[in-house]
Amino acid sequence: MNHHTTSDLSDPAPYHLESVGSGAVFPDHDWMLDPPDEPATLLRAVYERRQLRLRGPGHGLYTFADWLPLRRQLQGSAAPVSYRSSGLAGALGLDDLWITFSGYWPERAALMRTCSFKETEAFAVCGRLKAGLDKVLVVASAGNTARSFARVCSDNGIPLLLCIPEENMDALWFDKPLAACVKVLATAAGSDYYDAIHLSNLACRVEGFLPEGGARNVARRDGMGTTVLSAVTTAGRIPDYYFQAVGSGTGAIAAWEANLRLIADGRFGHTKMKLMLSQNAPFQPMTDAWRLKSRQLPAMDEDEARRLAGKIDAKVLSNRKPPYSVRGGLFDALSDAGGQMLAITNDEARKASSLFQEKEGIDIHPAAAVAVASLIQALENGDIGRKTMIMLNITGGGEAKFKETFPLIYAKAETIIPIDPEPDFVREILIKLDFS
Repeated sequence: MNHHTTSDLSDPAPYHLESVGSGAVFPDHDWMLDPPDEPATLLRAVYERRQLRLRGPGHGLYTFADWLPLRRQLQGSAAPVSYRSSGLAGALGLDDLWITFSGYWPERAALMRTCSFKETEAFAVCGRLKAGLDKVLVVASAGNTARSFARVCSDNGIPLLLCIPEENMDALWFDKPLAACVKVLATAAGSDYYDAIHLSNLACRVEGFLPEGGARNVARRDGMGTTVLSAVTTAGRIPDYYFQAVGSGTGAIAAWEANLRLIADGRFGHTKMKLMLSQNAPFQPMTDAWRLKSRQLPAMDEDEARRLAGKIDAKVLSNRKPPYSVRGGLFDALSDAGGQMLAITNDEARKASSLFQEKEGIDIHPAAAVAVASLIQALENGDIGRKTMIMLNITGGGEAKFKETFPLIYAKAETIIPIDPEPDFVREILIKLDFS
């Protein structure tokens, strides 16, 4: 494997893991995803450095390494970029709108080459892996996460198995070919993100394959939490409101956790940001549950879920099994911080996307457009004041600009897997793959 592009952190941040449910404390010796004997609670990383020290722009995402659970620093990362809006803010009549942009926008020094904040997850999760680990990381994705992990693992020589719905394969575009250490399996036409997760779970039963863990991985959440760290260290204080579109809600949980660390830091105020979160209607299970103040998601028939997911523009927001009910999950985040779950139609999101491009000068992903539309909806409903400080998390953008700038190469699947495959069939496929 090509490990020459990684470097040990000269000054890693000491941390331990803590169960949100019981408060039990664990050292992070291994790839711990769940506290022992506590299946329905998340772990959280607790960092010894209570005050965040920025390491500088030359470190990319790792400028925030004090609050990332890292064993090493990988090459090629970029941090989210935050700035005070004048264009969109002026159009909406807002006094203090801060935009945090994750994507490709060189004019704003935003240099994420996969154009998505999922890069923050990939660089954090892969930085938590031990160098030279003799296992294959397994990631399920509906698109942006797959592209981000593929690029990070390819560039840094980390063996990776991606599981992705066949209909989302067009999300796997790159400006250079993937290394042989990255392999893709696609679930057959008609499948969705949940089917890709099911395939990844089958893969992780095979010896030598390591589950990435999704929301249960503290590195994934703390990587995404850097969007809030970017906004707050740039603006100088914690915002009053936080807007983001959510599929799993992991980014919003991450925002809440980062907010709590920033309050403990003591230099940025003691505000708990109200979480203003949105889903793309008609796929809105978390919105429906939160409106009832229910910890339990509504029951959803699999075929009906696939049908609703097929109707939305922002496919990445169609997670059927999000970490909503689990202790430390999205229900707890909303209950503690306050806020709302909003439903946004395709039409509302498309109009918001056009407005953002016109006023800010960059294209954005459909999920980010849902977040912009939710800001407009909240203003129209009178849910937020025009003088409050608002953080708008633009989770992906600049893809059109990137594709105009670089010739693209599309990854191909090694094979197409039936929607509900036999475990032995999956095992046979995996045994034949060479990740070296």
